[in-house]
Amino acid sequence: MSSVPPVATNGQCFIAADVGGTNARIALVRASDDGRIAILAYRRYPCGEYPSLTAILADFVATNAAAAAGFEDAFARMAIASAGVVLDEEVINSNLPWRISLPEMRRELGLRELHVINDFAAAAHGSQCLDPADSRLLTPGVDIAAPGPALVIGPGTGLGAAICIPHPRGTVVLPTEAGMTAFAPGNAREIEILRWMQQRSRHVSTEQLVSGPGLVNLYEAICAIDGGIPALRAPAAISDAARHGDAAARDAVLTFCALLGSVIGDLAVIGSARSVFVAGGIVPQLTDFIAGSEFRTRLVDKGAMRAVLERVPVRLIENERLGVIGAASWFLQDLKDSNENPAMHGQAGAE
Repeated sequence: MSSVPPVATNGQCFIAADVGGTNARIALVRASDDGRIAILAYRRYPCGEYPSLTAILADFVATNAAAAAGFEDAFARMAIASAGVVLDEEVINSNLPWRISLPEMRRELGLRELHVINDFAAAAHGSQCLDPADSRLLTPGVDIAAPGPALVIGPGTGLGAAICIPHPRGTVVLPTEAGMTAFAPGNAREIEILRWMQQRSRHVSTEQLVSGPGLVNLYEAICAIDGGIPALRAPAAISDAARHGDAAARDAVLTFCALLGSVIGDLAVIGSARSVFVAGGIVPQLTDFIAGSEFRTRLVDKGAMRAVLERVPVRLIENERLGVIGAASWFLQDLKDSNENPAMHGQAGAE
């Protein structure tokens, strides 16, 4: 199991959660005296089957009382990694199926402490704790990263990204809203797709094409442009059809892989990234297409930056507990920082 670098925590036990648009992953975690994280209980919840995040957390608490035996206030402290940003004590994100009000959660769950971090900031923290077996190389022959910032990106229900910057006192993580940037087509076919998308939305964001729903949009656009009738409505159905010879589905999947490479290249240039981690999402369903796509070509095709990007390894993270590990790691680091500067601890907000 992955572990984090030691911090002074005195055996803290608390809930760490990773909340996305599709699933919420909840864990009861304990930090040993040397600061390493053990997951005492874990469950993945489909968000759409519950009326609120509070309901999910209440269910987890009710069904895992035995795991928390002996740990005082284990369920009274929560570190939550959530898609979006915190504004006026509410999480703002269009991909979540319900609103998240921090005051309501504190009151209804009886919380003593509630801390919220951006989900990809948490993924970035978690990526620094990975064992080699937790990831797969997507750039054969390029596996050694130069010292410097790392990009963490994940196309799931939306498109999340964060930058990790090494610092003498630890890792500084900068969350982004990269999915909201304007989509940039790279060839004539993609210009046609953009024009089709513009009939639906004035602002065509990157995540409208590079995400799970984005793959569906690509498929529908390609069918419309080529005069076909879209018969598939889910990313998994599209990738499966592509494997079985459906021309429109295969075109959509290969276009998706190319766009993902292009976006990674853009963000790596912006963040001066020397390594890239792709955090799950839809990509595990598409790994058998990546090698035969323009993923690598589009990633490095950035003019004068080609020579730099050709040396950037890209790894697919294959540990689904990355988000809860990252949220816990961030929380423990916050505890450590609070020992040095108490004013820094206890601030609820997206990092």
